[in-house]
Amino acid sequence: MEGFWLWPAGLAVLVGIGAWLDIRHRRLPNWLALLLLVYSLMHWLFVGDLHVALSGFGHSLLALIVGMVLFRFGLIGGGDAKFYAGAAAYFTLSQGLTLLLSVSLAGLVLVMIWISLRRISGKTMSRQGDDRGKFPYGVAIAAGVIAVLFSSLYSDAAIYTIS
Repeated sequence: MEGFWLWPAGLAVLVGIGAWLDIRHRRLPNWLALLLLVYSLMHWLFVGDLHVALSGFGHSLLALIVGMVLFRFGLIGGGDAKFYAGAAAYFTLSQGLTLLLSVSLAGLVLVMIWISLRRISGKTMSRQGDDRGKFPYGVAIAAGVIAVLFSSLYSDAAIYTIS
C-alpha cells in the first residue's frame, strides 16, 4: 500500500496541466500527450504487470485511432484526441467505456455551463479562426479522467482496508 496515492496524484497533476494549457492557450501540446502515455505505461510496469501494461497501451491505441477519425471529420481537435489517448493508457481496455462515459458526461455538463455563462455575459460563440470562442475540451477530458481515477481509487482503498 506504500505509495498508493503517488501514481494517481501524478496523473491528476498531468491532466490538470493539460486542462490549464487548454484554457489558457486553447492548445494541448504533443509533448504532454506523450508524457501521459509514458507515465501511464511506467505506472503499469511498476505496479502491474506486462499484460496490464499491454492492455493500457491497447486502450491508448484504440482511443488514438478513434480520436483521429473524429478529428478527420472535424468533430474534435487533434490535441484533444492525443491528450485523451495519452490519458487512456492509464486505464485498461476493460475500463475504456467507463472512461469514455465519464469524459462525455463531464463534457456535456461543462459545455452546458460554458454556453450558459457565455450567453449571460453576452459573448458570441466561436468565429472562424478565433479559438477563444471554442470550448477547451481538455478540461472535460481532465475532469472525466480524474472522476474515473478517484472512483476506482476509492474502491481499491476500500479493498486494502478490508483485507
